[in-house]
Amino acid sequence: MQDSKHYSSEQRVMPLIAETAVSGTAYSFDMLFSYAVPDKLRESIVCGCRVLVPFGKGNKRRIGVVMKLTEGEKKGLKSLVSLVDDEPVISEELLRLALYVREHTFCTYFDAVKAMLPPAMSVSAKETFRLVKNFTDISSLSPEAANLLEILSGTAGSKELNELIEKHIIDKGRHLPDELCDAGALDSDNVFRQAVGDAAVRMVRLSEKYMSAPESFELTPKQKKVADFLSEFGSAAVREAAYMCGVTEAVVKRLCANGAAEEYEAEVLRRVEGDAEEKRSPQDIVLSDEQQRAHDAVLAQLFERKPAVFLLHGVTGSGKTSVFEKLIDDTVKMGRQAMLLIPEIGLTPQILKRFRSLFGERVAVIHSGLSLGQRLDEYKRIKRGDADIVIGTRSAVFAPLNNIGLIITDEEGERSYKSDSSPRYMTHDIAKQRCAYHNCVLLLASATPSIESYYLAERGAYRLLEMKERYGNAPLPEVSIIDMNLEREAGNRTEFSRRLAEEISLNLKNGEQSILLLNRRGYHTIISCCDCYQPIYCPNCSVPLTYHKKNNKLMCHYCGYVSDPVEECPSCGSKHLKNMGFGTQKLEEELSTFFPSARILRMDADTTFSRYSYEKSFKDFREGKYDIMIGTQMIGKGLDFPDVTLVGVLSVDKALYAGDFRSYERTFSLITQVVGRGGRGERKGRAILQTFIPEHYIMNLAAAQDYKGFYNEEIAIRRAMIFPPLCDMCIFCFAGGEDFTVKVGADAVLRLMNNKLRELQPKTPVRVLGPVRCSYGRINGKYRYRIIMKCKNNAEMRGYISDILTESAKLKEMKGIALYADMNGDVGV
Repeated sequence: MQDSKHYSSEQRVMPLIAETAVSGTAYSFDMLFSYAVPDKLRESIVCGCRVLVPFGKGNKRRIGVVMKLTEGEKKGLKSLVSLVDDEPVISEELLRLALYVREHTFCTYFDAVKAMLPPAMSVSAKETFRLVKNFTDISSLSPEAANLLEILSGTAGSKELNELIEKHIIDKGRHLPDELCDAGALDSDNVFRQAVGDAAVRMVRLSEKYMSAPESFELTPKQKKVADFLSEFGSAAVREAAYMCGVTEAVVKRLCANGAAEEYEAEVLRRVEGDAEEKRSPQDIVLSDEQQRAHDAVLAQLFERKPAVFLLHGVTGSGKTSVFEKLIDDTVKMGRQAMLLIPEIGLTPQILKRFRSLFGERVAVIHSGLSLGQRLDEYKRIKRGDADIVIGTRSAVFAPLNNIGLIITDEEGERSYKSDSSPRYMTHDIAKQRCAYHNCVLLLASATPSIESYYLAERGAYRLLEMKERYGNAPLPEVSIIDMNLEREAGNRTEFSRRLAEEISLNLKNGEQSILLLNRRGYHTIISCCDCYQPIYCPNCSVPLTYHKKNNKLMCHYCGYVSDPVEECPSCGSKHLKNMGFGTQKLEEELSTFFPSARILRMDADTTFSRYSYEKSFKDFREGKYDIMIGTQMIGKGLDFPDVTLVGVLSVDKALYAGDFRSYERTFSLITQVVGRGGRGERKGRAILQTFIPEHYIMNLAAAQDYKGFYNEEIAIRRAMIFPPLCDMCIFCFAGGEDFTVKVGADAVLRLMNNKLRELQPKTPVRVLGPVRCSYGRINGKYRYRIIMKCKNNAEMRGYISDILTESAKLKEMKGIALYADMNGDVGV
């Protein structure tokens, strides 16, 4: 890419053209748009800078990013309006990476670049106008422009002038204001505002006026609930108040607008805080023989300075983190930088604490749980070189490091490494591209690697490293599979088998901790009609509502819909309703009944509102302030609690039949990982796996921690059914407001796909399946269909997919229907 800095005027004999990624475009007409660079910007513009550009027939102002600079004729080209940044916000490497992301994820150029910047760096432009005094060249203006100038000259002041021009631009476009500016009758300035973000939490409390005279306020019933809640508790986060009162945040805002309450910001330091352990030295880390062999293999590759991918398969508790610590220390001693990616925000405090005890302030952290200001400040630290070790979740893979030596992806089989929104990238793919650019090493690690990664390791594309023993020769937990059918036959109607209840009692008696996994939040998961047998569905989604006892509301976990408990069936009007299902809230209540002296910690999406909830709760549990931790899958992986000797898995049967070909893989991984949380200290661990299908081979293989046995079974099924990794899979996803029209649109795209396939005659086989309704056919008011295409992810097929997305936008059947393509996405959603 061409950098225009330091060119002399003699060298610039040709006009300069900026190839620009423009915001707000749709994929169907997205491209790099060419703009002429004005002479006043030639000395300062470089690739990677943001610019303000005129776009479309109305020349609306939009933010863009300069991707390339070339010399050429500028005849007919619009000119850049102004430069947003004094220096590039994105490096040459990441600009190249953006082109890769755009090609492989079918997003727009601007979306690809935007994903690489912290949200706080997004900018908006405010244009202000002023009349030029003593302008006399009226004859040079068109009659329409002269008329507008006369109207503007009669305005009372700057505010009225700008409001009038803004209204004119909205109603009639920019043609006349631009003519006045070009003629010198108007001057304009652009002020750019960057969303730096508040290093604070939005809080709400009652106003003094309401506190002194509540009867003078006319509140709606929902507003009254919020007011009563705040009267009792004083203040709360806006989100927390809305949840506890079963209302939306808009209700809280209207309460503030009425003067009954007021929002304020609770100050939060922009530095990413964390409890530091005592200062440690990497030299004090003692590796076992297995750990040392894995470490030495990767270190040898680091010295070669050639890109390579390793897969470290180590059983739970084998000490993979110690290997990471030694390798990162080796990397920074070589003068290079390191990156450690983790799948869940909840793991960050524990990991950050360990690494800061070793490397201090050289460690930066990036994840979505930080405030906008914190993320921005961490980004700046990395870019300046103040931090050479980056720890974070998926988005940290784009950290602005300029000399990477090592990228580690822990728990690499987790699907959270796949982005579900545009750009729909896979973190591993981005990491490989960065490794190729920096000639560095990618280390993928997990006790339960993805089938795709293990397949590539078996074929030699990755180098396989194995650690089969727990650190210190600690034994794996002894796992018992409990048949819940026999429990029901014996008259046990609770969610606890008799064996699990006994083991919990034993742990409480011995002062040891327990973890219970139930991957369903809420109280009752279904409210069903006894007459028509229909569950109470969300009005916006084809998903049953979940009852939450904490706030006495029915809630949809997909669109956020909230309602009061219903007393009659919406389908048939019957009042015979039955509460069914069992969530973490009910589990917490029953545990308190069975074990009244137990101190119970619940960890799910309903108890982790703030960004510090994970850290505080896990810290309290580690310090022994709780006896039992219950939660969803967020507690299943990566956590290390030495005093946990019992793990109970209450129900994962439903996950086996989630409608996705990865269902078995996810279930096996979840069971294996959560069982591995036990027995990590000096005392031996036990695990109880409750199931209604005890004969299922997934249950038995997970209980035995037999990943290789599971892999052999799973790869045989995928080979027979032709699923990844034996092929690649692209999901075309359709969404619209009417079921019939979405189906018609999907059928039309299918015809287009078949016609183009006949023209293309690809070199590799292609199978197209569908269209079919998605597993959840309606989400947030949108009906959803999908077409599944089994293919090979090569340039030929990516070009074909891009053509389908572009040409489908022109089909009359696709009017009002959204379509996107997701390479290797999930099919069971």
